[in-house]
Amino acid sequence: MEILLALAAALLFALGTVLQQKASLDAPSTSAGSSSGLLLRMARRPVWLAGIAADALGFVAQAIALTIGRIAVVQPLLITSVVFALPLGTRLTGQHVGRGEVGAAVLVTSALAAFLVVANPSGGRSDAPLGEWLIAGAAFGGATAMLVLLARRRSPKAKAALLGTATGLLFGLSAALTKTVGDQVEHGILTVFTDWHLYALIVVGYTSMTLNQLALATGALAPAIATAMAFDPISSVVLGTTLLRESLDTTALGVAVGIAALAATLAGLALLARTRGELVSEPAAAQSTG
Repeated sequence: MEILLALAAALLFALGTVLQQKASLDAPSTSAGSSSGLLLRMARRPVWLAGIAADALGFVAQAIALTIGRIAVVQPLLITSVVFALPLGTRLTGQHVGRGEVGAAVLVTSALAAFLVVANPSGGRSDAPLGEWLIAGAAFGGATAMLVLLARRRSPKAKAALLGTATGLLFGLSAALTKTVGDQVEHGILTVFTDWHLYALIVVGYTSMTLNQLALATGALAPAIATAMAFDPISSVVLGTTLLRESLDTTALGVAVGIAALAATLAGLALLARTRGELVSEPAAAQSTG
């Protein structure tokens, strides 16, 4: 069940991201400027709001999947959002999908399936001691702050890659917090509002949304998408196996095949992200010169 919910979330996230990209590229002046109030400026655009609505539905599906499943299973499946975004981007921009893109999509889905079968995630816990959360938060927060500082005064591609990486790290941290919050619902809805996890999730979620929008606003969509989608499952698997104590196949063969499958997934993802960036950016460029 968690696999179906994760795939549904990936489809909704794909729709949301494509719509947000379209809003950023159709009105670059809206997304330009400082990060302060960026989301409020973008909220004036109906297309962007539609993208946020799709993201919200995707988050609900993701949260349910994380509550009943394991983070090391759910988060890697969200990579398929790039696969779903290919036909969605084509539909919205009128571009043609070639054999190379179809082949990359097949590579991503088959490699993901192989990773999940070989890694065989199992076990795990729904929460961790506060001290361990603080260590994880400090590590991810520090890395994110460093990436944001490095992104200043960089070229659009480098800035997009650095901000996308920071976004992916926070996506993974958000997933871990979402799983814990979802599990707390079983103990009563009031428990959720009296616990710190929900408020940490809101802060991390808002920050990741802002960084994601800044990365997309650079116009260098391929590096922004590729890094965010790559570091989301990587950070999620790290948090799942360390913070939430989920176990993977640790035999020599299992580790080797798992790494190879994940590498093939990321390679296909890079190809799809580049295509997806072209699908969205080329029509925007044509409109600006027309």
